[in-house]
Amino acid sequence: MTIPPRHPKLAQLNKVVALGGGHGLGRVLSSLSFLKERLTGVVATTDNGGSTGRIRHQHGGIAWGDLRNCLTQITIKPTIASALFEYRFTGQGELAGHNLGNLILKALEDMKIRPLDGLNLVRDLLHVRVGLMPMSESPVHLASHLASGETIVGEVSIDALDVVPQSLSLIPNVTATPEVLEELNQAELIILGPGSFFTSIMPNLLLDEVAQAIQTSHAKVIFIDNIGKEHGVAGSLSLNDRIQWIENRIGLMRLNGIITHSDETSETPYYITTLRKDLQAEDVYYRHDRHKLSKAINDICALL
Repeated sequence: MTIPPRHPKLAQLNKVVALGGGHGLGRVLSSLSFLKERLTGVVATTDNGGSTGRIRHQHGGIAWGDLRNCLTQITIKPTIASALFEYRFTGQGELAGHNLGNLILKALEDMKIRPLDGLNLVRDLLHVRVGLMPMSESPVHLASHLASGETIVGEVSIDALDVVPQSLSLIPNVTATPEVLEELNQAELIILGPGSFFTSIMPNLLLDEVAQAIQTSHAKVIFIDNIGKEHGVAGSLSLNDRIQWIENRIGLMRLNGIITHSDETSETPYYITTLRKDLQAEDVYYRHDRHKLSKAINDICALL
């Protein structure tokens, strides 16, 4: 797939790194998949819900679900292999609800194959040229610290909160995948979001090495806002609240640009270029249209 002629700024970039979770990051990666090896996705690995949560509870290991989701979204041509990878068991037994892709990735992990190597093996199987990496190759959970002094552990429990946490952390305090830091050091554009703010975007930034790499990088950094108001407690955050959470990790004035929806009227800090666009997909109103999104990313790069 060649780079569309309407994306001249993206055509000039040698390395783009996008950080996030499953659905949102997958949408960004698929919208920019024409960049091929010049694009890398870094995926949060703190999920503990659904099939992923059951696997982690029973067998340990890292969270594979969002990585599988991204792989599926950036598979260019559907094949038997990609359909097999996405197969979800039905019925009432032990396998009911499990995604075969999650089980395959977990099996590779149990075979003592390095998570990044296992991902690359599946990328080859699915003919995916876009890079994909877990934020960490060590098992980790997201923790929320409340004003009451209580600590809530696990994404599912954090999504159910009715009060905004004072802070977030990772338990245990794991290290970043080394290749993630290499990609960030080479990046000319770093993209954060869209996706669940507390459970998809922030986990990557909670890794001190990742936050430091972004802070010292020469890349432009942009944040892609969600189409609509997020469900759960993160939905009560204003756009400027989210900017403050991000800057608390990567540094004041490090965020260069924001892509948000046309109804967002908040006045953002003077040093942030804000692009307001109608980016809704026709099929799913709360997701970004891939073509509109890639055009918006190109346009904001031209303004930075």
